[in-house]
Amino acid sequence: MNLGFKWQCARLGFMLFVSGAPLFVLAAGSVPSAECRQIPDASERLACYDRLHDDRIEAEEAAAADRAAAAISPFDDIAPAPSLFDRAWAFDRDSDKALIRLYRPNYILFGRYTSDVNRAPFTPLFEAAESDEDLDEWEVKFQLSFKARVWASEDRRHGIWFSYTQQNQWQVYQGAISSPFRETNYMPEVFGSFRPGISLGGWDWNLLNYGYTHQSNGRADPISRSWDRLFLEAGIERGNLALVGRVWHVFDNTDDNPDITDYYGYGQLTAFYQHGENRFTLWGRGNIREGKGAVEATWSSRPILGPLRAYVQIFHGYGESMIDYNWNQTTIGLGVTLSDFL
Repeated sequence: MNLGFKWQCARLGFMLFVSGAPLFVLAAGSVPSAECRQIPDASERLACYDRLHDDRIEAEEAAAADRAAAAISPFDDIAPAPSLFDRAWAFDRDSDKALIRLYRPNYILFGRYTSDVNRAPFTPLFEAAESDEDLDEWEVKFQLSFKARVWASEDRRHGIWFSYTQQNQWQVYQGAISSPFRETNYMPEVFGSFRPGISLGGWDWNLLNYGYTHQSNGRADPISRSWDRLFLEAGIERGNLALVGRVWHVFDNTDDNPDITDYYGYGQLTAFYQHGENRFTLWGRGNIREGKGAVEATWSSRPILGPLRAYVQIFHGYGESMIDYNWNQTTIGLGVTLSDFL
């Protein structure tokens, strides 16, 4: 046995020792190693083992890479909180171009109490005595609201919407006057929506709406109320907190309520916060110059019956409904809601 052959055997033994796989393991567990042993020429046999060793190293490296890719941190499968506006306005590219969704809160307050019943809804058109109707401080209030997207761009960042909202105050507990609907407000809107997708200072600007709103109570004079507005609305969000500001310009005929902006003002700011399964909203509007306006706070619980959540609504100020646009009161109601602000 010459020195060259001994050196080749020593080289092979060292390589197998370093690789952590003795020759007998390779031979016992792999057909290629058995084939290498059948090669009579020492140089060719060593070259065979070299190739086998290289293939084994490559296979181990590939397996290690696969294991590393498959090793997921316990937190890796927790996706970032989805955008509140993306969810509400279907900005997801995979959403349908045309769709119908709930819009403003859809709720029913089985009991809604007011601190001061409006018994003189005829003002300011003319002075009149208070109504003879024995209105109750307790009534039922409910709201139905939906929106429909009739067009969307391919990336869903632009959309054209139509919406309809109806709010009712129902004197259901006053049987002496046949439980009438004290007030019904109708509000259709046509508007465009856009997702700017701009981040600044930890806040994401993900909503810009613009369009036209009509609101009226469908009543005859002297208690007819109506107004028309062009509006611009922007929304920013940070985690589970969203802020939405809306400004409007009043136009067309407001003869039924010529001083309505003294009470409603020219804009509204709304905050929405979700904590676990509980949801909170707070909004305010008004005319600072006139010192008049309104605030409303709501809370909705986790689902208690299917999608229905317990719902509490507290209102203070002017304009809970159009018939009460110039009437100051505090109300509190308890019921259930199907949807919230977002």
